[in-house]
Amino acid sequence: MSVLVSDGSQVVPLTPALAAKCGYSVESDPWGNVKFSASLLSCFIQNQGDHVFDIRLRLRLFGNKVSEEDVTEVTHSCEFKQWASREILCERNFMEISVNRLPPEISLLKQMQDTNGDSLNQVPTSIHNIWKMVFYTPKEKPMMLRDVEKAGYGVKTTPTRLVVRSPYNMADTYTQNVDGVQMEVLRVTTYFKRGWSVTLIDTTAACPTGGLLFTDNIITWYMPRYIPTVMDQEHRVLELYMGIDGKRLDPAHMNAMGYTLSLTDSHIIISLPVGGPDGYYKSHALSYEYHTTYSIEPMLELLWKKGMSDVTRYKVHYPITTPPKPQPPQITDNTVAELGFFNMLLGTFLHDVELINITTSTGVMTLAEANVRGFNVQQHGFSNGSKAFTIQVPFSDPVVLKATIDQETTTYTLPLIFGLVILPEYTPFSHPALLEITVQDVTPPTVRGNCDDEYFYVTVTYGNQGKNFNVMVGGKDLFTDLYAEYSVHENATHLSMTVPFLANEVTFELAHQSSIRARLHALLWDPVNNWHLKNFSLACSFPLTMTECFSNGTMTALAVKVESASRMNPSQLTLNDPSCKPTFSNGRFAYFSFDASSCGTTRTFYDDVMMYQNEISVGGRNSIALKDAVQPDYHMVVSCYYMLNDTQMVTFFTSPRRHEPFAESGVGKLHVRMRLAKDSSYNTFYMEDDYPVVKYLTAPLYFEVDLIQSTDPRLELVLENCWATVDGDSTMSWDLIVNGCENPDDSHRTTFQPVAFGEHIQYPLHTKRFEVKMFTFVKDDIVLRDQIFVNCEAVICDIKQPDAICRGQCLSQNVGTNTKVRRGTAKQLHRRHISSGKIVLSSFRSELK
Repeated sequence: MSVLVSDGSQVVPLTPALAAKCGYSVESDPWGNVKFSASLLSCFIQNQGDHVFDIRLRLRLFGNKVSEEDVTEVTHSCEFKQWASREILCERNFMEISVNRLPPEISLLKQMQDTNGDSLNQVPTSIHNIWKMVFYTPKEKPMMLRDVEKAGYGVKTTPTRLVVRSPYNMADTYTQNVDGVQMEVLRVTTYFKRGWSVTLIDTTAACPTGGLLFTDNIITWYMPRYIPTVMDQEHRVLELYMGIDGKRLDPAHMNAMGYTLSLTDSHIIISLPVGGPDGYYKSHALSYEYHTTYSIEPMLELLWKKGMSDVTRYKVHYPITTPPKPQPPQITDNTVAELGFFNMLLGTFLHDVELINITTSTGVMTLAEANVRGFNVQQHGFSNGSKAFTIQVPFSDPVVLKATIDQETTTYTLPLIFGLVILPEYTPFSHPALLEITVQDVTPPTVRGNCDDEYFYVTVTYGNQGKNFNVMVGGKDLFTDLYAEYSVHENATHLSMTVPFLANEVTFELAHQSSIRARLHALLWDPVNNWHLKNFSLACSFPLTMTECFSNGTMTALAVKVESASRMNPSQLTLNDPSCKPTFSNGRFAYFSFDASSCGTTRTFYDDVMMYQNEISVGGRNSIALKDAVQPDYHMVVSCYYMLNDTQMVTFFTSPRRHEPFAESGVGKLHVRMRLAKDSSYNTFYMEDDYPVVKYLTAPLYFEVDLIQSTDPRLELVLENCWATVDGDSTMSWDLIVNGCENPDDSHRTTFQPVAFGEHIQYPLHTKRFEVKMFTFVKDDIVLRDQIFVNCEAVICDIKQPDAICRGQCLSQNVGTNTKVRRGTAKQLHRRHISSGKIVLSSFRSELK
């Protein structure tokens, strides 16, 4: 608010300097109330004979909803006739002295009301007769009137009085200690000159600037009882009053308010209780810390007399403010853990304090932003005018710092800084708060998983702490380099991964027939506290081909480093022959591929199978030096059993030391084929698409039977029986070879052809060739069918163990004439049954059978 004063002819803004010079005082309290005081002898007052005083003010308010044109005009009128000879006024911002300026004879005339205004203006002490003014500091300092006014002093004459006014702490005033009380003294002599006549008027004022004593509860104001600069030794006190805000108080009111007024030999003493209703508290921020003061404005009024008629009225309006008292705001923690939020009380404060923002660990928020975010910030007022603030913050808000002190307990910490201001100055200050609570509310993460034929599927559920852990798979941290390999997917609550059972982080427990048992171990651990939050292990069996047996005599075996042989180095594994090392090896596998006739492979015949067998061990069977006391014995027996109709694989596992590894038997098949050559060179053969083959009667048929894909030189193929039929499964037949020899009952005997090593024959013992003349079946000289099929039974023999038919082709016991062999009833000892395609008779040019 701004104040403008008017004397009817001009309007002047009332600045602080002008107010002190002209006798005005403006004060506002913390509520925004403005108190305006004016001396009756101030500038711009319309004075009617020093009896009636009129004041006119214009007040302009400022605010968001107030325009510059909004002006309030205030007028007031007062009557006052009880002027003392000398009036001394000590106001909050100025000192004022007024004295009767008229000579005694003029005063007497005025009292008799025989003079008019013109006469009064003609007296020597009119303002236009002021020659000079002498200030005592206490040294004399003369100044002309214009210099006095320019220096900030106020000088005025009214119809009857001379008024001199000075702000405090001027260059031409001085301080004086009177009985321990600091006083500021204004002493001036005014020279009036008219013609040859000079009139002097002395004016002196002394106002207290000290004399206060403060305790927590009482303000004591000491005023000198005798002030030498304004009192005479023979003065006599006529009246003594105490008041508040310029108003006298009667004894009853003083007693009710707890005020006291007392006298000693040297002092007038006024005591005031701190916190009384006639004063007010005010907030302050000193070094950004909260303080409070209490302000009250007592008044002391004295009336004394010197001699018979010289009366002085001495009035002091003394604004008092207690020293700033630190009032650190208190944080009351009302948090209840089960409610899930921090609950605090910040306060108490005076009414002039406002909370404007809150600084958290993530930034600064206004109160509106905090409430939108999910805080609950409320202001609470109390009956004594103070206020406090409540703040509620959920534990789940990101500004709350969370720390798990163990695997079940969480400590929630809320650091805040409250930003506050003091009105109306908007002085800022702040206050920190730190709340902490420990709650047993941790829901730990969980892990579940399952398997199919190729993968482990693992899902991690975070729990209520989020992903506050690292995942370790098989002893290796799950970093981003494994994310693609394990197809890791994450969201706010889960992590899932797909781990191949052959991954390096998977442990092999056991190897079984056609499968392997593998285990995936996962660990959830807190890297900050090094806590193991969850151990998870999942073991499954996965299909895996461990051994394969091929009909060409090739054997393959996969040796696996299982958990019980963790120190075994697969690259050191060999077959029976130590020179036969893995075709491929790494830290977990050794893969062998070898011929059944190499690497120390043994062969054994049984009733219906032929077994090839080798052994995998560390450094071979005889390399004991490679083993040590902590490395388990590692032996794996690899076997292939060759049978007629089936193929199976070998499986094994490794046992700890002093336990022999177990190997499942493998089964394979040997392939034997029969082909019809186009001529006796046996270089070209009829293909499958060439059948049926058309031949003339008695035309030679060149058959070849061989063991294919085998590279074992210790085997020999022997044709035990061959016969011809009219169709594929006919009971009508004719023997061509019986017990390894030509049929003696045949007039056109079967002829065996020699087989020599050549481009297409690497193992001659694996091949047999024979020649048969084309014939057909007849009955009573009638051709029954014009086609034949040739069938043979081949026996696979060990040349080192000749027995029965295996002594060689046509070396077994001869059969009698017309001896028939029952097909399909003999033991299938290493036998293969083979048949030719259809051979059709073209014409009858030879004998019939």
